[in-house]
Amino acid sequence: MTYTKVKEFEVHLQELSRLANLLSHPARIAILKYLAETKTCISGNIAQELPLSRTTVSQHLQELKKGKLITGEIEGNTVCYCLNIEELKKFQYLIGNFFNDLDLENCIGC
Repeated sequence: MTYTKVKEFEVHLQELSRLANLLSHPARIAILKYLAETKTCISGNIAQELPLSRTTVSQHLQELKKGKLITGEIEGNTVCYCLNIEELKKFQYLIGNFFNDLDLENCIGC
């Protein structure tokens, strides 16, 4: 059994890693982008907007929902998906602070 040492890292780094992992597939980024561009909750077939099967899109939607980047409310026979603005702003804050802390202007690269 492999023992991971994730808990040994600072909480904000663990959270940044969790959120970044949710965006580790271009389909998930495309879904977030589509929901942001439509500026409304979507109860239609998001799979029509992506070059993936409906089943695959559904799996990505479930991962985003499980990770709290989107919400999904059941409306009749469909699910209405929305961005979770609060969680996305938290990610924006964490990633912004991460890159600011790197101080790339004064870093010596290879």
